[in-house]
Amino acid sequence: MGGGESSVGPLVPSVKSEPTPSDAVAAALPSPPHEEAAAEESELDRDFLCPICMQVIKDAFLTACGHSFCYMCIATHLQNKRDCPCCAHYLTPKHIFPNFLLNKLLKKTSARQIARHGTPFEQLRQALREGCEVSVKELDSLLSVLIEKKRKMEQEEAETNMQILHDFLHCLRKQKLEELSQIQNDLQYIKEDINSVERHRMDLYRAKERYTVKLRMLMNDPSATNACPSLIDRRSCGTISGLPSVQDQCQMNPGNSQSRKADVNTLVSSHTNQRKDAHGGSNSQHVTQSGLALARKKRVLAQFNDLQECYLQKRRHGARQSYKPEARDVNAMNREGYHAGLEDFQSVLSTFTRYSRLRVIAEVRHGDLFHSANIVSSIEFDRDDELFATAGVSRRIKVFEFASVVNESADVQCPVVEMSTRSKLSCLSWNKYTKNHIASSDYEGIVTVWDVTTRQSVMEYEEHEKRAWSVDFSRTEPSMLVSGSDDCKVKIWCIKQEASVLNIDMKANICSVKYNPGSSIHVAVGSADHNIHYYDLRNVSQPLHVFSGHRKAVSYVKFLSNNELASASTDSTLRLWDVKENLPLRTFRGHSNEKNFVGLTVNSEYIACGSETNEVFVYQKAISKPAAWHRFASSDSEEAEDDAGSYFISAVCWKSDSPTMLTANSRGTIKVLVLAA
Repeated sequence: MGGGESSVGPLVPSVKSEPTPSDAVAAALPSPPHEEAAAEESELDRDFLCPICMQVIKDAFLTACGHSFCYMCIATHLQNKRDCPCCAHYLTPKHIFPNFLLNKLLKKTSARQIARHGTPFEQLRQALREGCEVSVKELDSLLSVLIEKKRKMEQEEAETNMQILHDFLHCLRKQKLEELSQIQNDLQYIKEDINSVERHRMDLYRAKERYTVKLRMLMNDPSATNACPSLIDRRSCGTISGLPSVQDQCQMNPGNSQSRKADVNTLVSSHTNQRKDAHGGSNSQHVTQSGLALARKKRVLAQFNDLQECYLQKRRHGARQSYKPEARDVNAMNREGYHAGLEDFQSVLSTFTRYSRLRVIAEVRHGDLFHSANIVSSIEFDRDDELFATAGVSRRIKVFEFASVVNESADVQCPVVEMSTRSKLSCLSWNKYTKNHIASSDYEGIVTVWDVTTRQSVMEYEEHEKRAWSVDFSRTEPSMLVSGSDDCKVKIWCIKQEASVLNIDMKANICSVKYNPGSSIHVAVGSADHNIHYYDLRNVSQPLHVFSGHRKAVSYVKFLSNNELASASTDSTLRLWDVKENLPLRTFRGHSNEKNFVGLTVNSEYIACGSETNEVFVYQKAISKPAAWHRFASSDSEEAEDDAGSYFISAVCWKSDSPTMLTANSRGTIKVLVLAA
């Protein structure tokens, strides 16, 4: 085989047919007359083409050098150049003339083509133009035929239009019937749920009435004064549990009956006053509860459309699940007589309306006085939420004690541990099993595991060729960790080995990596290709699923549960995905994020992120709009106006299953925020 063939690769062979005698005879025979005529006509047509537009010449003009063109073509050409398009001879508009002979030939050729190949209508029109002799009777007959043909065509067109309209109305009717059926089903769900809620409210009301009656009897019944001492002695809890026993006092002082009677009266009077004070306090508390209830109702009205969509989605899903044989008996009616889906929605409604704002309970100035680079890139709680660590462009890992930060007032909080690094840091991850181990990734691509107790590095991995953006310890296999880098590689490490144990080559920069909290073999990867790649580490040749929807790079990925994954992107959106069913669940909008890493943190119910407007936003996972937000305000009044444009939130972290979170911005300010009503 020659070198030329091997360079282009093997080609699919084609089957060549052998010539037959009949083919040879056919080749030797002369062409039919109509084929010769067609060939001559084709050759003639090419002679009538304009050299500029390559169409049949219209309104032919001849140049001084003997070439013919369409008038518009040559006139346009001479506006820009002064030469013939064919021979480049000098030419001006004064040197072109009408080509009458060619125009006559073109008209005759056109007439012949119409006679041979034109439609009957074109042939008739051409004959009438050329002055064909036709009698009035023939014209009347022709007109009657044309009128009848026109009526028939109009009838057919009208029938077609009616058929289209009929089909459209049928489709519309079908669609509206389906919508009506869905609305009727929804109304039935709502009716059932209203009945369930009313029954439950009635039960609560009756229980409250029973409690109120018992309380009133204790306060107003004269026999209560006699029952009170025994009640105090009998119960060891509640408001009156701390009072001394009257019977004990009688036994201790048997000789002083008058004193005993005075002591009893004093105790009962004191207890009655406490009851009245408590009752008066409950009135003020009732006013406060009413105000909170009104505020929560306003939040419901403000987000009514999203809540309605959430309710219907959960209720329909619950109804579908209840039709399955294996789930019918279990899920048809949940606790408190609720139907499937209503309990889930009640949880959503409760968590969404419970909080409306973020309140600052502590603040830490992270930056050094003589160091201008203060951006906090990562902030993370340890295993027990007792310590939290920060890292960023200052090349230091600082560990703070959370309790002292919250409880002690100090202008500059001092870290309990501080470790210096060679490069700027991008991410931190605490080991959830070994409390004193924390991993970091930096701008040189180095992944380091630190011992916070000794303040020394345990392992250093230098296989990444570019900046490493993310690192994460596995929760189920604490010796394993994963990292992602600008070198388009995801690497799996084991702290018991000096080299990576697995490598995933991707086509785009890696911005974030995260282990599934319930599995050591599943990893989510946020990439600059706008997608989230979900891998099973037992087979990394291709991802289990690629979640598409973001319009820009995916900067963060975080798991709310084993099946729920949240992602953040520089398209100013967060998205929630179901990694079990491979489905998109929801898109969250409200914050601004187009170029920076602004942080992402999740818990079982809430998703929080930063914004390039120097604000923190909190979303309830079932509602697409923010539930609460907080703007970082500078204490310096001169800089306060520039905060929104100059600074951005750079890191956020929830305290486990708590309404408290840590937040930091690009100025180095760390705030402890808590969700409040």
